[in-house]
Amino acid sequence: MNFGGELSIRSKFVSEPWKVVIIGGGFGGLSAAQRLKSDLVNVTLVDRRNYHLFQPLLYQVATGALSPAEIASPLRVTLSGQRNTRVLLGSVVEIDPDSQQVGLEDGTILPYDSLIVAAGSETSYFGHKEWREWAPGLKSIEEATGIRHKILYAFEAAERTPDPVQRRAWLTFVIVGAGPTGVEMAGAIAEIARRTLKNDFRSIHPEDAEILLLDGSPRILMSFPEDLASKAGSSLARLGVHVRCGTMVEHVDKDGLTIKSKLDQQMESIAAKTVIWAGGITASPLGELLASRAKASTDKAGRVKVNPDLTVPGYPDIYVIGDLASATGEHGNPLPGLAQVAMQGGRYAAEAILRKADGKPEPPPFRYFGKGSLAVIGREAAVADIFGMHLSGLLAWLVWVFIHLMYLVTFENRLLVFTKWAIQDLTFNRSALLITGETPADFKGNSAVSDSHRAAEAAVK
Repeated sequence: MNFGGELSIRSKFVSEPWKVVIIGGGFGGLSAAQRLKSDLVNVTLVDRRNYHLFQPLLYQVATGALSPAEIASPLRVTLSGQRNTRVLLGSVVEIDPDSQQVGLEDGTILPYDSLIVAAGSETSYFGHKEWREWAPGLKSIEEATGIRHKILYAFEAAERTPDPVQRRAWLTFVIVGAGPTGVEMAGAIAEIARRTLKNDFRSIHPEDAEILLLDGSPRILMSFPEDLASKAGSSLARLGVHVRCGTMVEHVDKDGLTIKSKLDQQMESIAAKTVIWAGGITASPLGELLASRAKASTDKAGRVKVNPDLTVPGYPDIYVIGDLASATGEHGNPLPGLAQVAMQGGRYAAEAILRKADGKPEPPPFRYFGKGSLAVIGREAAVADIFGMHLSGLLAWLVWVFIHLMYLVTFENRLLVFTKWAIQDLTFNRSALLITGETPADFKGNSAVSDSHRAAEAAVK
């Protein structure tokens, strides 16, 4: 599709700055924008949000440890020192690779000489988007605060419910997906129940809450070395988290979920008012749009298959990075959807563009340098694979704290988060345990466990 504007083709005789459009202000897009601080280029960064979100700490917002503003930074503030960069709040609805233009929902047309697509990913329900209502994912501030509401409402509902069956359903928390997000969420909910809220209720004992962590894989933390996964499992067990691997979700509704064992194909109904989905991600719909316009291929997760230099085949002016890119490492293995992959990809794309703008040779193919993986289970309990070193316990926890603080964008956020963590480590108190906004849909007139779910649970037993 051509928007009607002239082609944005740069000539070596043109002295005006190279026009760069970046779609997405996440780890990859922001890293690219910051590296493009140069008089050689003019940068336009477009995002549907006006802030950069530190997603690895969203689970702490969901569990009341931090407030949203402490893990998010306004993009305009972050990039205010770059006079060659402007930020636009908007949604991209069209990409025309042939005319080198991007279209926004309000009709704005953005011509480019180079385009960086860093639109990220969203939660994957593996063909069951209807489950989203009852099993929210954890990709946005809205989802994180919604989960916080569900968790806190569950304890409040259990406090006023005399029926033991209903009370058990309210005090059952199920996390689907035992990757780092699921493990960290399960550990945080366990700490809320066992420590933070232990003495705050009169009719219930929050420490009696049942936390279930489900995964279809044979063990938790499949991307981690097996010894670290085992230690993480032991830490979860000490917190009272029940881990069930080799388990597939068959159905989710307002009363709970139905699961199936991969071992014996047995079905089981679990009454649970709080189900949280950490079971996987899929590429942003923008990946499908770009692939369609550029006649590019995508993988089964909707990610655009790119060249070794992160460009779209046939379009050397379009770079795809982060969760939206289907790229391979030096041994041919797919690169993981990690923040460090996106950040390195963003810096690489930016450097390649600066070389083009300056008439220099292109850099060698992108090579990801993996620094390791981290997961925290609870207070002074974590696992870390750092440059091949396997750490666990207090030392891994300290490494986790240091790295996460350093990756926060602003000094103010680092200071606020460090202070809160220090207080929480001493007191087990969480400062953001407020129930705000509208009552979640599943709490409006649905406090009772349905007869059908009772019957299903009884039949399985």
